[in-house]
Amino acid sequence: MWQRVAVLFAEGRSAVEVAGLLEVSAKSAYRWRRAWVAGGAEALASRGPAGPDPKLSDEQLARLKARLELGPAAAGYGEDQRWTWARVVALIAAMFHIQVGVTTAWQAMRRLGYTAQLPIPRAIERDEAAIAHW
Repeated sequence: MWQRVAVLFAEGRSAVEVAGLLEVSAKSAYRWRRAWVAGGAEALASRGPAGPDPKLSDEQLARLKARLELGPAAAGYGEDQRWTWARVVALIAAMFHIQVGVTTAWQAMRRLGYTAQLPIPRAIERDEAAIAHW
């Protein structure tokens, strides 16, 4: 889209016209115009996502994924075989010697392709053989 913005400004269009044509706010169009005047079309190019870099590198994520796939029992959790956010945070701390919060653990899991899962409640009396036979 930034190429189109540059072309529109080069044609002599005002920021308000650009905003109307591209259906964006006038404030954004004025900001783009200032950037275009100062640095040309290259100044309008995206610099990537805003915010800080991820705390875990791609190599660390690969190591974390391999460890997660071994299951919670391999990490010393015997009573419940589910990964919780607190357990993932503890695993990251143990593996990489960094303290992260739940949000960082969630972002790391999301980068790995994991999603939050809730267990399906099942009745204690459930008879799988009878269900399969039925």
